[in-house]
Amino acid sequence: MDPQVLEGRSRRVHNHLRTRRHRGLPGGRRRIEPADRPAQGRPRGAAGRPVHARRRLLDPERRPSPDRRQPRLLPGNLQWIATSFALSAAGFTLFFGRIGDLVGRKRIFLGSLVLLGLASLAGGLAPTPEFLIVARVAQGLATAAATPAGLALLTTSFPEGPLRRRALGLNGALMSAGFTTGAILGGVLTDLLSWRWAFFVNVPVALAVVLIAPAVIKESRPAGRPKIDLPGALAVTLGLLALVFGLTQAGEHGWTHPATLAGLLAGAVLLVAFYFVERRAAQPLVPVHVLRKRTVAWGNVLGLLAFVTETSLVYLLTLYMQKTLGFSALVAGISFALLGLGTVTGGLLAPRAIARTSALTVLVGGGLAQAVFTAVLVLLGGTPASMWLLLPATFLGGVGNMLVIVGFMVTATSGLPDREQGLATGLASMSQQVGITMGTPIMSAIVTATTAGAVSAGAVLHGVRVAVVANAALVLLGVVIAAVALRTRGRAR
Repeated sequence: MDPQVLEGRSRRVHNHLRTRRHRGLPGGRRRIEPADRPAQGRPRGAAGRPVHARRRLLDPERRPSPDRRQPRLLPGNLQWIATSFALSAAGFTLFFGRIGDLVGRKRIFLGSLVLLGLASLAGGLAPTPEFLIVARVAQGLATAAATPAGLALLTTSFPEGPLRRRALGLNGALMSAGFTTGAILGGVLTDLLSWRWAFFVNVPVALAVVLIAPAVIKESRPAGRPKIDLPGALAVTLGLLALVFGLTQAGEHGWTHPATLAGLLAGAVLLVAFYFVERRAAQPLVPVHVLRKRTVAWGNVLGLLAFVTETSLVYLLTLYMQKTLGFSALVAGISFALLGLGTVTGGLLAPRAIARTSALTVLVGGGLAQAVFTAVLVLLGGTPASMWLLLPATFLGGVGNMLVIVGFMVTATSGLPDREQGLATGLASMSQQVGITMGTPIMSAIVTATTAGAVSAGAVLHGVRVAVVANAALVLLGVVIAAVALRTRGRAR
């Protein structure tokens, strides 16, 4: 099960549940009512306080599910449905990646898929918000374990060179196809059936993989089994949890909120402490010499930027199509099919391009293509005719983005022995998850600051244009980093 499929569907579920209005219950309790019962005397789109405007911008409207047997959700529960997944998926990915190196990647991969299937079943059957949040935590843990283990099985199955590059390119293409399919399918299931089916649909897929994988995957683990670096594991896991918590709070409350600042500061302190713990550890969780490798360090920075920019661009364009053009959630989701096709194309082209040139050339060329076709989106207007610009631009920008992602994966996993591939893919998966978590809060903050709290169609369009410029600038920053930091290591053959 590709975690991108799960992420695409889970975002649909979270946003669907967020688009409900509050109504008082006896005893001071509050429950969530369907969005098709608007509050009397309050027109849609009325500007409120800045934090309310930010929340409206963060969650483009979704139509309500026909399922009336929803768990009663308090306002505080809604945030945690998404936050619980992000925390566990990003916070534990490096730890599980290294554990796979030590105890066996096949074992971790299969166990995580079993957990994913059970957690998805539990989420679909959830009778209470608390039960649903626990299921989301389990889904996040399964994703944190499956992603690095699966990538490590892939990289250790092929020697470094053309075959591995081709495998990573195909993996990138399938990942993109999974994300697009998951987003569209999640929207269809949520709109036509119930949000519960966005969970149920994972169960047969996970079951099929668990039944087939043992026959086609060989175990991959070192002959010796070193001790686990518990202080290092604790420091990096708590550090990532704090960092991701701070980022999710930024998306919910803004970058100056006390919870945001506390989370980001605690995360930074713990990650610095983790570095010093690893320097002194006899058998470190992450050997310092790996972090000092230029390909590993800068490759992951480029991966982080690639996921920050593309996932946040999806958010911006969803905001534009729904708030400015008035498209439904389903139509907006289907509009991203060309973006998905572009990323699939980029995944298939990347290995050939790297073989003919170099990883550095692909990183720079892909980044320039992504930047150009992101920047042209500033020309979007307030009528549906702008879709003639949006669709080809997202296709070509998607090609460029996937060239960068495959180039980053090749760069970040090159030059390391098989016994450290779980660590390398764990770092890469961590960059992916943190990037996905960072993108939306950054871009939503730009939109909110630009619109000054207004949520009219014209104001949102202006905010999206400014955020698109910032997005393109971040892509160009990645191009500069690649050209400067990797210029002597660019030829990864």
